[in-house]
Amino acid sequence: MSARLLNRAAGWRHSLTLRLALVFALLAFVSLAVLGVALYHDLERELIRRDDAALVTRIDQLRTFLNDSNTVELIRTKPALFQNMLGNREALLTIGAPGEPPLLVVNPGNLQMPALPPMPLDHPLTLGDVQHLPTFNGVPFSALAATIDSGDQGKLQVLAARLMTERTAVLASYRLNVYLFASVAAILLALSGYVLVDRGLLPVRRLARHAQGIGVGNLNERLDSLGAPRELLPMIDAFNAMLDRLGKGFVQLGQVSTDMAHELRTPINNLLGETQVALQQNRSVEAYQQLLASNVEELERLARMLDNMLFLARTDPASALRQRQELDAADEMERMADYFEGLAADAGIRIDAQGSGMIWAEPMLLRRAMANLCANAIKYGAPCSELYICATPAADGIRLLVRNHGQTIPAEHLPRLFERFYRVDQSRERSAQSNGLGLSIVATIMQLHNGAYSVSSAEGLPASSCFSRHADQANDACPPA
Repeated sequence: MSARLLNRAAGWRHSLTLRLALVFALLAFVSLAVLGVALYHDLERELIRRDDAALVTRIDQLRTFLNDSNTVELIRTKPALFQNMLGNREALLTIGAPGEPPLLVVNPGNLQMPALPPMPLDHPLTLGDVQHLPTFNGVPFSALAATIDSGDQGKLQVLAARLMTERTAVLASYRLNVYLFASVAAILLALSGYVLVDRGLLPVRRLARHAQGIGVGNLNERLDSLGAPRELLPMIDAFNAMLDRLGKGFVQLGQVSTDMAHELRTPINNLLGETQVALQQNRSVEAYQQLLASNVEELERLARMLDNMLFLARTDPASALRQRQELDAADEMERMADYFEGLAADAGIRIDAQGSGMIWAEPMLLRRAMANLCANAIKYGAPCSELYICATPAADGIRLLVRNHGQTIPAEHLPRLFERFYRVDQSRERSAQSNGLGLSIVATIMQLHNGAYSVSSAEGLPASSCFSRHADQANDACPPA
């Protein structure tokens, strides 16, 4: 049970749908919060401007109102009439002569009145004259002091102030609503985003189910790109191309297995049949020696075949690329000529080796490919003919050519000469000197070097084969021989 919960938690942790939904929610919250904060500051500035304007207007009104000496006398005799003039408990007002007790004090909250220098009588009041004082119990406090001419009563000083309790409450409520609405919007967008992304990924799940149904038995089936989103088309094409390669590989593997079983059956049947016949009755020493010699010949053929198959299976492309080095073409051609000089002389073939330039290749693999080509050319070359080995540098690489003279190979066989176990003359399959893997090894070595190989045959010039490799070229063309 715990393992199931862990797997489910891991699935959620790596869910693309959930990740996108959370990203949508985060973006929505941040966007709405930023917008709300910007609107909040605009609202705060507007409320401050209006409150400051109200203080300035009140001082201007008092300057006009107190210009009459009768009004001042009324304030002195009956101050209670003016106690509730301001209409709320946030407003503060003091009126009095400098150095004397105030004529009027309006302070419903019994707050400590600040001492501010009054604005001169001839100074026109502006919003910039309002003083924003430190907060009182967390509530902003604004005040404005000015000098007033009261006529016969002389000059008075007026202090108007306001505790911004209402403004603070409005802004706090607005701020709370901003974060609340942003959070709700983020949750709603996360849910809707999850649903939309989940529906948007339906083609991916459909392709996954289709891919799960493809196995060894139906490798010819391909993913359908009809109706798929444009973003998935490269993935579908790549997956179908991979299936093409896998299908081709399975076909080739099946063909190789069939060919190998056929190739192994012949020497095994020969060994088994000759040995069973020999055991049916007593034989002479000479007969047993002939039997053992025949068995050795078949066993050598099996050993060579297995060695070649192991070479094809174990060849590591990465290792081959790491061990490449520059080789002198003339030296390598001369090496091949010296190595096959005796074998060619026995077949009545003369070797002409020429070369120039540098070859960028893994030495052992290059020499094995050249040796396979030369051995094949000598084996099927006409007596008293010439074997031509040449290395020629070109703009797109360096070309290596092996050409002999012998019977012309029919054109229908040329494309398959580099396939494993393929032979032009099937009657040669009993020969202990051939197992049909030499040219396939050449093809494998060329593929490891990102090179090219080809074969051509014409009247009097059969089986002219070449392969090429260049240090600066990934794919080199091989010229017609």
